[in-house]
Amino acid sequence: MRVTVDVGSAIDVEALTVRRGGRVVLDALSCRIAPGSVTGLLGPSGSGKTTLMRSIVGVQRIAAGTVRVFGLPAGSPELRARTGYMTQSVSIYEDLTVTENVRYFAAVAGAGRAAVARTIGEVGLADAARQLVHTLSGGQRSRASLACALVGDPELLVLDEPTVGQDPLLREELWDMFHSRARAGATVVVSSHVMDEAVRCDRLLLIRDGALLADDTPAGVQAAAGTDDMDAAFLTLIRQAGQEPPGGPERGAGGGADSHKDAVTALAATAAEQRHTRSDTNDTGGRHARREPR
Repeated sequence: MRVTVDVGSAIDVEALTVRRGGRVVLDALSCRIAPGSVTGLLGPSGSGKTTLMRSIVGVQRIAAGTVRVFGLPAGSPELRARTGYMTQSVSIYEDLTVTENVRYFAAVAGAGRAAVARTIGEVGLADAARQLVHTLSGGQRSRASLACALVGDPELLVLDEPTVGQDPLLREELWDMFHSRARAGATVVVSSHVMDEAVRCDRLLLIRDGALLADDTPAGVQAAAGTDDMDAAFLTLIRQAGQEPPGGPERGAGGGADSHKDAVTALAATAAEQRHTRSDTNDTGGRHARREPR
């Protein structure tokens, strides 16, 4: 696997502020992401995860702050061949087969034919390699999109909810693959609003309403919140930050055990509902930008 790791942080975000439509989406957010690790961006939909990822890739207009990747400003031309970006919405060619799509992105990345077959197998699409993308299921399309981001063995993988819509066994295999890439030196950033995926990460960035609530290991987050339940830990951190948990103040601090349970249930129900939906965001960037084949 072709990976070169810089010494120090792979990603440095300093006082990043993003505004959209008069609303603050990210509020002076700062964090560092280590190379050779799997970092999870966790939080409810609308918390700013995708905006942070777009900022890392360099396709997001920012109001203030800086984002540096491997020591370079995010979006620098030198980073394009080093970055694989999977967006929430499928951004590959529906009138091409899986193999044709992955072969095209392999050519952009300078990868050979062997990498195409290997990557398609890696995401569990070997049996569907010759199918047109528009004939695939939603989960299969997502995996085809993931394969296009992976095929060049990039040093940085930015994956926006790559496991949504996948069955439990395949999710397990994908997370194993993310960690395998990280062990080989790649920096993997994965977003999710499903809290049970948090424990699969080396480090967590918990985000809500554009603010960073925690930057720690899963065990550190649980210890800080005094609970092994990640949903409950997230709610505790919301209260500690002085924010209102889901369901309003009557389910927040001072509401008693029943109201705490209601708040956890509300967050879990929201996550379960969102698990079956996909964002319509049409953002592209990095090597996974949609380009017309020649």
